[in-house]
Amino acid sequence: MPELSSRQFAQLPPLQAIRVFEAVARHLSFTKAAEELGMTQAAASYQIKLLEERIGAPLFLRRPRQIELTESGQRLAPAVSEAFALLSGAYSAARAGADGVLCVSTLLTFASNWLAQHLGSFQVAHPSLAVRVDTSNRVVDFAREDIDIAIRSGGGKWPGVETHMLFKADFTPVLSARLAASIGGVKEPADLLKLPILDPGDIWWQEWFALAGLPAKELASRPGTSMGAQAYEANAAMAGQGVAIVTKALFKNEIADGRLIQPFDLVGDDGHAYWLVYPTARRNVPKIRAFRDWILAEIACQ
Repeated sequence: MPELSSRQFAQLPPLQAIRVFEAVARHLSFTKAAEELGMTQAAASYQIKLLEERIGAPLFLRRPRQIELTESGQRLAPAVSEAFALLSGAYSAARAGADGVLCVSTLLTFASNWLAQHLGSFQVAHPSLAVRVDTSNRVVDFAREDIDIAIRSGGGKWPGVETHMLFKADFTPVLSARLAASIGGVKEPADLLKLPILDPGDIWWQEWFALAGLPAKELASRPGTSMGAQAYEANAAMAGQGVAIVTKALFKNEIADGRLIQPFDLVGDDGHAYWLVYPTARRNVPKIRAFRDWILAEIACQ
């Protein structure tokens, strides 16, 4: 690892000024940065002034209602963000190693229908590492939240993070055998329109019916009830309340034991998938590496 000489240390700017610059560059607001750091706007502006004097060039363009990074600021901002991420990762690794607490942020359905069913094997392999699961649909800010690793659904292109695809977020209709029998069976896609559709405003329905060669304009006139998660809609489907559209990989057990039936092999794919995500700068933290290796191996065995 390269070492800094005393001369190089002397050339480093004050840490407080760098902290303020990182916050202002991220928010593009002196006010928001000052609130985050617990200081006045005047104090934040003073720290930026010190840094600009040290560098010998302006870092921000001050406009009446907004600020922008200058060319010098644009060059400095990503390096500063990476430096703070590296420092945070090194501190966490030194403090906890492969022990302590691993906080995983994930979607509710993935947590209940996949993670909860497999997590036991991870705990057996790593008994000294406690796992805390945070379920949320929001995108995690690793720099500001106490989250080590996340499982997201999307296209897989997020800046500053490592991504590993777990499986595709494809989609297909499911329902209970009892509900299908109530109309004499579901023999063709059009039969689904004779039944209650759970969350008819979900874009997946439009895409799936289009694949099936059916217009589904009448879905727009149905009550737009939404339960907010595939897990809830699948539970309603198992109770015979309607037809849900879900990612099959998350409901293998329910389909295998007959609690849900998949009436057609037709599966939609909008290019999204489930991804394991963590900050690039923390990729070698032992507890993150342990969880990454375990989940990728677990998925590969399915």
